[in-house]
Amino acid sequence: MKGRGSRPFLLIAGIATLVVLALLFPGALAFAELAARELRYFWWLIALLGLGIWIAFFLGRDRKR
Repeated sequence: MKGRGSRPFLLIAGIATLVVLALLFPGALAFAELAARELRYFWWLIALLGLGIWIAFFLGRDRKR
C-alpha cells in the first residue's frame, strides 16, 4: 500500500489498535498509566538505558575502511 494516503491510514490504524487494546485489557492500561507517572522519577534510568543501547550499537558494528 504505497501512496499519498498510506501514512495517515497507518497512523489512524495504530491509534485505533491502541484504543481497542486499552478497552480489552484495562489492567494493562492502568499499568501503562502508572509506569508513565513513575517516569518522572526514573527518567535518568531510561536515559542510561538509551545511552547503553546507542553505545552498544555504534561500538559493536564493523567499520569499513
